[in-house]
Amino acid sequence: MSVTPLLDVQHLTKRYGTRIGCSDVSFKLYPGEVMGVVGESGSGKSTLLNCLAGHLPPDEGRILFDTRTEGPRDTLTMSEPERRMLGRTDWAFVHQNPRDGLRMRVSAGGNVGERLMAVGARHYGNIRNAAEDWLERVEIDTDRMDDRPAQFSGGMQQRLQIARNLVSGPRLVFMDEPTGGLDVSVQARLLDLLRGLVRKMGLSAIIVTHDLAVVRLLADRLMVMKSGDVVETGLTDQVLDDPQHAYTQLLVSSVLQV
Repeated sequence: MSVTPLLDVQHLTKRYGTRIGCSDVSFKLYPGEVMGVVGESGSGKSTLLNCLAGHLPPDEGRILFDTRTEGPRDTLTMSEPERRMLGRTDWAFVHQNPRDGLRMRVSAGGNVGERLMAVGARHYGNIRNAAEDWLERVEIDTDRMDDRPAQFSGGMQQRLQIARNLVSGPRLVFMDEPTGGLDVSVQARLLDLLRGLVRKMGLSAIIVTHDLAVVRLLADRLMVMKSGDVVETGLTDQVLDDPQHAYTQLLVSSVLQV
């Protein structure tokens, strides 16, 4: 019995004038699968992620998402209200800078609760209980529930952003350099948390990063981008342990030399 891809990306292209952001990108992401996208700055990985998440309009291609009620739908032809609802329910986006994904003037509990209210939750007690549960899941003391994000460290802000995103039970999470800018010890703790949540919830995810250690730990499959093109793809360990493309070999060797 064949499994329908959760996300089926076909010939996605984005141009900035004469410059190519990403070119003719196609891949399928299956339920519960994590795809890593790596490449140096300017490789097109963030452009691709933002096109997939609906933050940028591509110039060509299709993005088919397997919706809960209607099966595969092209997100590019959805109405704006449909896309917004998708972004509140089945999709989530974890920004590199947590301040971009949090309401900094709202309490930690309020940040988590807002996502539930956006999908129709109205019972204050249930919302607060869910917020408390998720703060515990991301290792934030519930005594800090009424504190604002500005009172948290960078690592705590990132964990709060993750709680805000996952509380509504999305099926697909987009992550843009989720450990970027954090100290190494904080990165390790966050990666361990993310890996546990992804596996426990059966999430599908697309993770953009320049850090090969991140994809080694989190991603089932890996896509390598250079100058807007996908130059290599395959199982993560296979690509990192036996890179075939010269650019991938350069990426891997540069890490080994550090």
